[in-house]
Amino acid sequence: MKSCLSVVFIFLLFGLLIVANDSYFVVSEGQKAIVTRFGAPSGEVREPGLNFKTPFIEEVHYFDTRILKWDGAPNQISTKEKRYIWVDCTARWRIKDPLLFYKSVGTVSSAQSKMDDIIDSVVRDTISSNYLVDLVRSSDYKKDPNMDSGEEAVLSGQRKTRGEIIAEMLENSKNSVLTYGIELLDIQIKRINYTDKVLETIYDRMISERNKVAAQYRSEGEGQKAEILGEMEKELRKINSEARMKSAEIIGKADAEAARIYSEAYSKDPEFYAFYRSLESLEKTAINRNSKLVISTDSDLYKYLKNAKH
Repeated sequence: MKSCLSVVFIFLLFGLLIVANDSYFVVSEGQKAIVTRFGAPSGEVREPGLNFKTPFIEEVHYFDTRILKWDGAPNQISTKEKRYIWVDCTARWRIKDPLLFYKSVGTVSSAQSKMDDIIDSVVRDTISSNYLVDLVRSSDYKKDPNMDSGEEAVLSGQRKTRGEIIAEMLENSKNSVLTYGIELLDIQIKRINYTDKVLETIYDRMISERNKVAAQYRSEGEGQKAEILGEMEKELRKINSEARMKSAEIIGKADAEAARIYSEAYSKDPEFYAFYRSLESLEKTAINRNSKLVISTDSDLYKYLKNAKH
């Protein structure tokens, strides 16, 4: 009899331990929890710490209240000027109202799926209503002389920066996800990439711009070349003029010196000078032995030849 009571007591004690173990739960820091009874929420949101519930009847659902990440799939979207680009976005979010979150979506994976639809739609609408140049610039609008007519179509007061466009995406998405108990903290554009057709247009434009810059450099170079050649020609003419003047001066001095020397030499013996000049004249005229020399009887050469001793 005592042994049977002991067995019953042990089973009762074991049952009480099971019931006691199932009647409390611990919510960790960074989490919140709700308790459901047969699938329906039975009370308020439970905060971190020790909490209690009805054993076996109620079930605990834990929700992470830390910041979570959403990554969207890259989408091909047309900008306002009809340029197709690939846009890849990411966002940060957290569960703000666990009770509403559980009732509307239930799980994090379902929430991610809902945000896929909401954020992708907002991103597509926002990108389609803005120009490509605004999506990639971070400063205030300044008129770019290289912009095409489509990019210049809107005045500066109507243009937006990339930060303003992202803020618009965030504001439009926030209102939609609040109905699911989700707080959207921010949205960022991870990457913008051009489609092949747009890339070809951009490359052509870059080539055209580089050719324009190269033509400008060539034009400036030709101008500098002409200026340098002009200066060089001017300097060359100046050098040649000075050289000719110096040469004429030297030649003049040399001729004067030669004349002086000749004058001094010839003044010492005029008769010999006349004879020497006659010989020079004869030498110049009698180069060819077969030639004949005709001279006057009054010339000095005839006089010297007549008086010469044979």
